[in-house]
Amino acid sequence: MTNSSEGVMRTVLYNEHVALGARMVPFAGYEMPVQYPSGILSEHQWTRAKAGLFDVSHMGQAFLKAPDHDSAAKAMEALCPADFVNLKLGKQRYSQLLSPEGGILDDLMVTRLPDPKYDGILYIVVNAACKTQDYTHIEAGLAAGITLQPKDFALLALQGPEAATVLKAHVPAAADMPFMSSITTQFDEIFVQVSRSGYTGEDGFEISMHPKDAVTIWRRLVADERVKPIGLGARDSLRLEAGLCLYGHDMDATTSPVEAALSWSIQKRRREEGGFPGAARIQSELREGPKRIRVGLKPEGKLPAREGAEIESPDGNKIGVVTSGGFGPSVGAPVAMGYVAYDYAKPGTNVNLMVRGRPIAARVVTLPFVPKSFVKP
Repeated sequence: MTNSSEGVMRTVLYNEHVALGARMVPFAGYEMPVQYPSGILSEHQWTRAKAGLFDVSHMGQAFLKAPDHDSAAKAMEALCPADFVNLKLGKQRYSQLLSPEGGILDDLMVTRLPDPKYDGILYIVVNAACKTQDYTHIEAGLAAGITLQPKDFALLALQGPEAATVLKAHVPAAADMPFMSSITTQFDEIFVQVSRSGYTGEDGFEISMHPKDAVTIWRRLVADERVKPIGLGARDSLRLEAGLCLYGHDMDATTSPVEAALSWSIQKRRREEGGFPGAARIQSELREGPKRIRVGLKPEGKLPAREGAEIESPDGNKIGVVTSGGFGPSVGAPVAMGYVAYDYAKPGTNVNLMVRGRPIAARVVTLPFVPKSFVKP
């Protein structure tokens, strides 16, 4: 990573984006491509049909190192509600860093490395805007003999229905990987870590590498006619259609995983045993239901409801707020997510979204807006 003249960080691929005509914007302390010349709509549709390539090197990557897997897993379980003790070699799990009150400090991916000789190391990926405080928070909770080692790796995401075929030409083992698995391998002759995961709802992969290799891998992938570079604009519309949360918008330190409709990420053992920050609140919400919950919202007409729009019941009472909203290119209509009082969360419930001072009729719908295309084991 490098600094620009304004002190904003740049990923190692900054010059590649500029050379491709990307419009660069500040995001999470970095200059990032929001779109390329073809535009957000084209990039969105290309990713749904073929393969989109994203530079996500601004994300935080780190290794949690302990004497053995059990020690590493329990260290993470003291911070997150997921079951890491039973995470198998070469598998990854989505979870959340929690405050003592059960609020979400950040969401993250945790991988148990596939090679048994590195068992005791967990690979962690956190959000760019939160990584400094995340690292401080994690380190503060570690016992003696367990360390957190942030890494200045580059990270690419290759997403879309043709992603597996494209990557197979460089990483033959990639096509046979199940969803939420990880391998240590080579991209042609270059050492990489590959996971089958992503943030678009499509099948895809995330590829971590040494920064010195990032330009080579980027150029080889972009040279494939099935691949186009994709910016932050389409990344946001893709993840919204897939019903995926954006930290700082659809969840924050006031939001529990249950309220955020992420109960699926808390495995049975942790639900029963607790032992994570805010466990009493979260276990109570799992039993009795939360006071509010994240839902999908489908406005009528063509006017989108943006973040911050109030959600009202048909009789005019405020019952929630929109946290993400915009036009869904694959849906062909506006879509949104937001929090509503639990009694209004049933799919099919009619609500009003306050847009430009007037109510827009909408209904609560089941997420996602576009079916996910993940490859299951």
